[in-house]
Amino acid sequence: MNKPVLDIHDKPTPVHWLTLSLQHLFAMFGATILVPYLVGLSPAIALISSGIGTLAFLMITKWKVPAYLGSSFAFIIPIQTAQLEGGPGAAMIGSFMAGLVYGIVALIIKQAGYRWILKLLPPIVTGPVIIVIGLALSGTAIDMAMNNPVTGEYSMLHFSAALITLAATVVISVYGKGMFGMIPILAGIIIGYVYSLMIGIVDFSVVAKAAWFEMPEFIFPVMDYDVRITLDLALLMIPVAVVTLSEHIGHQLVLGKVVGKDYIKDPGLHRSILGDGMGTMLSAFIGGPPKTTYGENIGVLAITKIYSVYVIAGAAVIAIVFGFVGKVTALISSIPTPVMGGVSILLFGIIASSGLRMLVDNKVDFGNNRNLAIASVILVLGIGGAHLQLWVFNLEGMAIAAIAGVILNLVLPGKPDVDENMFEN
Repeated sequence: MNKPVLDIHDKPTPVHWLTLSLQHLFAMFGATILVPYLVGLSPAIALISSGIGTLAFLMITKWKVPAYLGSSFAFIIPIQTAQLEGGPGAAMIGSFMAGLVYGIVALIIKQAGYRWILKLLPPIVTGPVIIVIGLALSGTAIDMAMNNPVTGEYSMLHFSAALITLAATVVISVYGKGMFGMIPILAGIIIGYVYSLMIGIVDFSVVAKAAWFEMPEFIFPVMDYDVRITLDLALLMIPVAVVTLSEHIGHQLVLGKVVGKDYIKDPGLHRSILGDGMGTMLSAFIGGPPKTTYGENIGVLAITKIYSVYVIAGAAVIAIVFGFVGKVTALISSIPTPVMGGVSILLFGIIASSGLRMLVDNKVDFGNNRNLAIASVILVLGIGGAHLQLWVFNLEGMAIAAIAGVILNLVLPGKPDVDENMFEN
């Protein structure tokens, strides 16, 4: 490990503090606002809730883990499904339940250790489920990219904006150096936005009319919707929450390597999982999407060697402030749908590819019929959109896929020993 420029509890000078915090804000910005854009929630609330969630995470982890919490892509389809059945309120209740699952798992880990969850979610289960999460969204990305959002019909003009955005994002992600290479999503959106202005598909008037200070559209339980916890919501959200725990463990292992700390032991995996879950619950309480630690910000730490939690906290505060700036919210809302479609093509593909990488890195043997059967069932059930309707509850495709994978892994003979570092990237 190289010596850090700023270690965990080092404070930067005020000028450096602002600059360094803005770097982390830019790294998470594109992906964090894309999730609410896709599910019909407020981008301003997503920014505010990411800041609040990050501050809660830092406090719960005793200010020892420099991680930023942004919007989770894994819950896009469950949120969309919940909204169709019960509106935004149902989506928030489901998101809160997902955070509660994290809290319960954290309590179990504190008492029983964490190896049980590695045995429950080996790569042969989590890898295909992550592939499903990415590929199940592929149709949404293509529709956003190709079609005129007003008429819903194919438009080469709009598709060109998506292709320019996609090309810019790919080129920057491959060839970008230093900090610039860590913000390919944001940079791609900016380039796509400029191109869209040139071809006349941006309504910039909303930005001109917006006030500088504007109260975001908070969604509070009881005040804005009735709190109704149903079995359908539980079966929709909980399986996905269980699977995304593997993502959290992976991030903690990678982050520990970057900064030279063992976060599994100190402050403990139970604390970081609880912090992630608390961030999700706080977000749901005000109308934001579920949260997850962001690999983009871990990348910033690796490049800059600035590990200060004060820098992360600064980014969280700036995100909260941005959520109340009407001009920023209006600018986000003016981004053309094809531009978001262009970056979504790459992002959703990366999610699916990370599932493949997990299988490759852990040398999963597909010559073994056991592994072949588990992966095959998960992929077809998840991508095919299967749903199971029994009596009073309905189980959707991604949840069915995750549950089927866990059950098959537990009951089929020949289960291999699990390496506790299997999620390390």
